Amino acid sequence: MTPFFANNEMSLRDIEIYGFDYDYTLAFYSRHLHTLIFNIARDILITNHRYPEDLRKYEYIPNFAVRGLHYDVQKGSFIQFPDEEVIAMYEGSHVPLEIMSDFYGKSSHGHTMKQFMDIFSLPEMTLLCCVNDFFMRHNIDYEPVHLYKDVKEAIRDVHVKGIMYRAVEADIEKYICYGEQSHAVLKKLSEHGKKMFLITNSPFDFVDRGMTYIVGKDWRDLFDVVIVQADKPGFFNDRRKPFRRVTDKGALLWDRIHRLEKGQIYKQGNLYEFLRLTGWRGSRVLYFGDHIYSDLADLTLKHGWRTGAIIPELRKEIKIMNTEEYMHMMAWLQALTGLIEQMQVHRDPASQAVVEEWIREREAMRAQTKDIFNGQFGSLFRTYHNPTYFSRRLSRFADIYMASISCLLNYDLQHTFFPRRTPLQHESPFWPEHSPAGISVSSPFHRVDGN
Repeated sequence: MTPFFANNEMSLRDIEIYGFDYDYTLAFYSRHLHTLIFNIARDILITNHRYPEDLRKYEYIPNFAVRGLHYDVQKGSFIQFPDEEVIAMYEGSHVPLEIMSDFYGKSSHGHTMKQFMDIFSLPEMTLLCCVNDFFMRHNIDYEPVHLYKDVKEAIRDVHVKGIMYRAVEADIEKYICYGEQSHAVLKKLSEHGKKMFLITNSPFDFVDRGMTYIVGKDWRDLFDVVIVQADKPGFFNDRRKPFRRVTDKGALLWDRIHRLEKGQIYKQGNLYEFLRLTGWRGSRVLYFGDHIYSDLADLTLKHGWRTGAIIPELRKEIKIMNTEEYMHMMAWLQALTGLIEQMQVHRDPASQAVVEEWIREREAMRAQTKDIFNGQFGSLFRTYHNPTYFSRRLSRFADIYMASISCLLNYDLQHTFFPRRTPLQHESPFWPEHSPAGISVSSPFHRVDGN
């Protein structure tokens, strides 16, 4: 089981209130759900948008895309920042800000980039690639902007029209992965007297069906406040939408909300009203979510809550990092880089020939270490030596991150998480020949905690 990882020092002793998103935070989904979303959206393109019937030959490819990629709406291509080859495409050392997505990763106001940060976006990314591939293979002249908008609309219909929700509710054992121990985590927090709340964009019937399956019919007894269809990230910024109570049958009541009561269900609302009614402010609140922008960014920047990012991909990436193959490759890659750095000052032909050979070997190994995670786009967290755009946003907006909230079961509620100190570029590491007497230097390549 993977542990917590800390970007900022944080003690659970200080946390009195725990908040949760629902999808991919309390409820985890099987691979069948992404296949379902892909298939339905593909068929919507064919039926409603008159795309070629032969698109039905394309099927969803698990593990094809990774989160955090940017999509160039004008060029019709996915890119991973800050990949060196990608930056070269835009003729500069950096991609111009005016074409980047807005704060929430959206393409708007003249921006040509859209960043995909949501786990639910993986089918959309794969569908975009498939349709682009079909048109290119058949030499069909098409407008990438239209394709992007049509795919976006088809994916939106899968969610907004309730198609996905109905499918999951009808066969919940197929789509929801039971066993993430969400119930055990909620029970542990409740037994220690912690306040808990749920804020999700999903509708009540869908959440109720899933939570009943995961936790039991009494799941609402564990939460002090439950808010559905919150419309995050607007929930964190828009002061205009008041809360509205939802009955057990899904009917909306018209009465003004003067307090948020345990056992009741509320729709919409906004964080400012939530803070006024609950008084839950500042660093004693810890909120968990899987979307770095929609769930965590505003809470960090504007409201001072503590934040925890749920990153299910951590399991796979840590497993790869712990293989002998990967550790050997990284050790030799680091050694090669050091040799090139030291030997490049020698300008005689023999030395330069050796350095050139090392450079070629280093480039080949860099590609191998990238492909070992994902053949198309590499690691979710790192591109070559640099952190990805996703990784940089994660370190900025999440105090801690983990594969699932079940990691909480590994710690008592007095535990303090400490970030690992990583050297800045000007903080030279101790090399063996320069180490002070009595200080031993260990290899920087070590097994990553977890399995």
